[in-house]
Parts: sequence; C-alpha cells; structure tokens
Amino acid sequence: MSEHATAIAPDPTAAPPVVSAHQLSKVYGSGDSAVRALDNVTVEFTRGAFTAIMGPSGSGKSTLMHALAGLDTVTSGTVHLGRTDLTQLKDKQLTLLRRDRIGFIFQSFNLLPMLTAQQNILLPAQIAKRDTDQARLDHIINVVGLQDRLDHLPSKLSGGQQQRVAVARALLGAPEVVYADEPTGNLDSRSGAEVLAFLRDSARELNQTIVMVTHDPVAASYADRVVFLRDGRLVDEVHAPSAEAVLDRLVKLEA
Repeated sequence: MSEHATAIAPDPTAAPPVVSAHQLSKVYGSGDSAVRALDNVTVEFTRGAFTAIMGPSGSGKSTLMHALAGLDTVTSGTVHLGRTDLTQLKDKQLTLLRRDRIGFIFQSFNLLPMLTAQQNILLPAQIAKRDTDQARLDHIINVVGLQDRLDHLPSKLSGGQQQRVAVARALLGAPEVVYADEPTGNLDSRSGAEVLAFLRDSARELNQTIVMVTHDPVAASYADRVVFLRDGRLVDEVHAPSAEAVLDRLVKLEA
C-alpha cells in the first residue's frame, strides 16, 4: 500500500455522526390510500452543529424529526444515535434512550406551573436520578441569561423566559442531540430571536448538536445548515444560511 493510500484510509474507530438516517421511509396506510411521508431519506447531523429542517406543509419535516428521535416507527431504513440503531430497540429501550441521551424543546414550553424555573430545569435529572453537574448548570444558566429568574414560577416569567427555561432543561443533561419542534412558534419576534440566539450559542459554546423543525426563514437563518424536504424527500440544503436564501429556496420548492 502506498504512503498516499495509507494517509487517506478511513479510521474505523472514528466517531460516527451524532445522528444519522439511512434510506429512511415512512408509509401510512396501504394500497391506493398509502401516503409516503418519508421517501428514502439519508441525512447526517454532526457534533456541535445547529441544523434546521424545512419544507412546504406536508413535506415530512415533523415526521423526519419524530423518526430521528425514536418517537415514531419507520417502514424501512435505519436511524442511528451514535452507534445505536434506534430501529432495533424495544419500546422500553427507546424510552430510556430518549430520557438519557436526547433533549426536547417544544412549541409549548411544558413547564410545571408549581415549580420554580430552577426546579423545572433540574426536574428531568431528578426523575432519572442523575447527579447534576453544577459547573454545567451554572454555565447554561449564564448562556440563557436566567440568573435573576431562577426562583420565579412560570406564571411570573415572560414567554421568552419560559422557553429559555425549557432550553436550559433540555441542555442540562448533556444530551447527544436536542430536537426543537417550532421552538419559537408561541413567541413574539424579540423573544423568538433571544431563544434562537441561545440555541446557536449552545451549539457553539457547549458543542451541542441541535436539530430544529421550523417554517420560519428568519428562525432557520440562525442555524449552521438548513436541509429541505419536499414530498418526503431530501431535495436541497444550504450552509451558513441567510433568511433571504432560505426564503428563495422555499419559494422554489412550493412553486
């Protein structure tokens, strides 16, 4: 083997992508009424990257996120979280994997109203009986700017502050990936911009992998990469996106 060939040979011990889907398909129904929500999708998400998934209504973006997160079964293909094939796991194994290795941020904040901001942030770790990394907790609270709101109940917080609590909660356990489903859908533009900036900073400062479904070109412009679906297929992607570039792609997809 030549020296050059040795230099470019792949390292079999190299870490895989944080999340990967290979030839993923999801079909609802059968026969003439069958709907192919995902059609042979292959995509990867690397560590520390903030990726947005976009597409016209009915393109399969939410279905893809649910499949990647182990929230929905697939018809064919595989989904890996690191080296773990989610499509081979039983329901109980998937529940534990989601608890221990995945973070979630939803459009609705899903905070418990009787708990303070700090108690809401700590709750998943307490349920899982995990020790809290105090240094990470302090850093996350600093990143999301909640230092003076930790003892407030959700009812005393603005929508943007409540979503920042949800972001901190999702990040605390150092999940391998955080899935965000329209995380700014219930926020005004200023609060939404704050949350998106926190997600972007989390990817950069905490080396956190974040995958976000959104319909908003401005929200997508905070990501490092945008992947586009149409009719269940991955059809395009943009790196270092601007809102204008994302909107242009969407217009072409919907034409």
